[in-house]
This record gives sequence, C-alpha cells and structure tokens, in this order.
Amino acid sequence: MAAKRYELNEAQWSRISSLLPGKTGDAGRTAADNRLFVNGCLWVLRSGAHWCDLPERYGQWKTVHRRFSRWCHAGVWERVFAALTADRDNQYLMIDSTIVRAHQQAASGKGGPGIRRWGALEVD
Repeated sequence: MAAKRYELNEAQWSRISSLLPGKTGDAGRTAADNRLFVNGCLWVLRSGAHWCDLPERYGQWKTVHRRFSRWCHAGVWERVFAALTADRDNQYLMIDSTIVRAHQQAASGKGGPGIRRWGALEVD
C-alpha cells in the first residue's frame, strides 16, 4: 500500500516507531494508533492547514491537537528529531523557510525623524 500525500512510508515509520511513547511495556496506555496520529500531525504541518481542517480519517482534530501539544511539552518530538539528525546516513536536512520570519519593522531600516512608516509621519 502506497503512503498518501504527507504520510510516512514504511521505511520512515520503522525509523521512528520505537522512539514514540505508547509501546507495549511503556508505562501508561498503549497507543494503537501512533502511526495514524503522526500522519495526521504531518498532514497539518506539511499542508499548512489549520488543525480544524484535519481530514476525519485521522480522528477528531481537537484530540489530535491535544495529543500533539502533550507530546511537545513532554519533549517527544525533540527526541525524535535529535535521533534523526544524529544519524550520519541521513541524506538531507532542510528547513522550511515559511517559518523563518523577521519582525514586521525589520523591513523599514533604521528609523529617524522624517521617516514614513505605516502611512503616518514618525516624529521624535
């Protein structure tokens, strides 16, 4: 079965499945749907859609978002990223430039008397 758009394929899933909580033997509840949950998170993050637009096949968006937030606070995602980036066989790393933002005033340069900003004259 081929992976759908934005979802992990078998090789990718096998690399991270052991790093995620909810395995048999872990304290607490055993997660039967870790892969579905991770694919849902990837769908939102890769598509740029709002959580409320998450397709129903991944579950209720509030539940998925709540679990995503819990994993963020517990450091689960950081452990996964650390393990993946520590792998010397990793073929590429990339950063999504849409998350790199400058402050809104960074585009206006050094200010001073008589500089027009936001449609009004700025005065000292």
